Amino acid sequence: MALRLVRRRARPGGQAARVARVDRRTKNLLRRIQPGEIAVIDHEDLDRVAAEGLVEKGVVAVVDAAPSISGRYPNLGPLILVEHGVTLIDGVGHLVMSKIREGDEVRIDGDRLYLDGRVAAVGNRQTRESVTAEMEMARQRLADQFESFAQNTVEFMARERDLLFGGAGLPDLDHDLTGRHVLVVVRGYHYKEDLAALKPYIREVHPVLIGVDGGADELLEHGYRPDLIVGDMDSVSERALRSGAEIVLHAYPNGYAPGEERLTALARPFKTLQVSGTSEDMAFLLAHGKGADLIVAVGSHGNLREFLDKGRMGMASTFLVRLRVGEILVDAKGVSRMYRGRIRGRDAALLVSAALLAIIMVVAISPPLRLLVRLLYESVRNFVFRVTH
Repeated sequence: MALRLVRRRARPGGQAARVARVDRRTKNLLRRIQPGEIAVIDHEDLDRVAAEGLVEKGVVAVVDAAPSISGRYPNLGPLILVEHGVTLIDGVGHLVMSKIREGDEVRIDGDRLYLDGRVAAVGNRQTRESVTAEMEMARQRLADQFESFAQNTVEFMARERDLLFGGAGLPDLDHDLTGRHVLVVVRGYHYKEDLAALKPYIREVHPVLIGVDGGADELLEHGYRPDLIVGDMDSVSERALRSGAEIVLHAYPNGYAPGEERLTALARPFKTLQVSGTSEDMAFLLAHGKGADLIVAVGSHGNLREFLDKGRMGMASTFLVRLRVGEILVDAKGVSRMYRGRIRGRDAALLVSAALLAIIMVVAISPPLRLLVRLLYESVRNFVFRVTH
C-alpha cells in the first residue's frame, strides 16, 4: 500500500489520493490508521489528546464531520493539527461517515473531499489564522462554560455523596492497597514522558500499578504489568485484558456497563463499580477508599482548561474527586519537563575525588600494590627519559 501511495501522482490543484480511515470515535481510529492516510472522524471540539494522537500517527489530513471548534470553549486540538502541517477540513456534515468507507481512496482539493472523482463533502478548511480567531471568540464565552461546569459539579456531589464520603459501592479487591503507593496511569497529557521519568520511583517503591483503560497498554509498553485495569474497556487492548491484571469495570448509574459484553466474550472475570463520573475518577476513589497511602497520577487532568478540553460535562466530577483525595494525591504531570536526571559537575568531581582517595588508601596499606605502583612509575620515567633524550 505504501508503495502505491508513493507512486501515485497528485492530480492538478489538490493532494494525491490517500487511503481513508473512518470512525466516529477518534480513539478507535487511532488503533488502525497508518502514516500518510486521511482520518475521517465525527469529533466536535477536537481535544488535545486526540489531536496529538493523530499527529503521532502521521496522518496527512483530518476530515471532521462536526465543527472542530464549536465555540463553547477554546479547545486545543485544531491548533495542534494545523501547527504540525496536518490539513484540517471540518463541518462537512454527518453524511460523510456513510459516504466514505474504510479503505476508500479519497483526495482533498481546497475545502472539498473527492471520492472517485466526485465531490463527497465540502467543509471549512482551517488555517492557523482561522483557528486562532475561533479560539479567541471561544475564550469570550468561557464564563458561560464555567457556570455550567460548576452546576454539574454540584449535581455530581449530590448524586455521589455516599461514594465520595463513605466509600459506598466500592468492590472488594484481590490486591491490598492499604498503606501502599498507587500509580494511576491515564492516557492524557505528557503521560509517556512522565511515566518514563518515574522509572526509578517504580523500581524502588514498587507501587500498585493501575491502568485506566488504554493506560494499561502504556504500562505494558514500558515493561510493567498492570495490577489493576479500571474503566469501561473501550480503548484497552485484548493483550492488556489477558495480562492477568484484576479488572474493575466502570458502570453508569443506570447499570449499563459498555465493556461487560467484551469481557464476557473474553471469559475475563471482573468486578463492577457504578459511578457517574469518569473512569479516571473511579480509579482515584478506588485507591483512596481502599486505604492507599499515596496516589501518583500520570496523564490525568489537572486544571479547568483540561477539564473542558476533554469535551464532556462529566469532567466536572474530576474537580470534586481531586478535592476528596487531595491529601494523598500527587500529580506527576510535567515531571519530565521539570526534572531530567543529569550529573552536575560538582557531583561528578566529588565522585572522582572519592574514588581516587579510596585507591590511594588501598595502595598505601598494601605492600604488593606499593611495589606495583613503584615499578609502573619507574617504567614510565624510563620511557619518558628515552623519548626526551
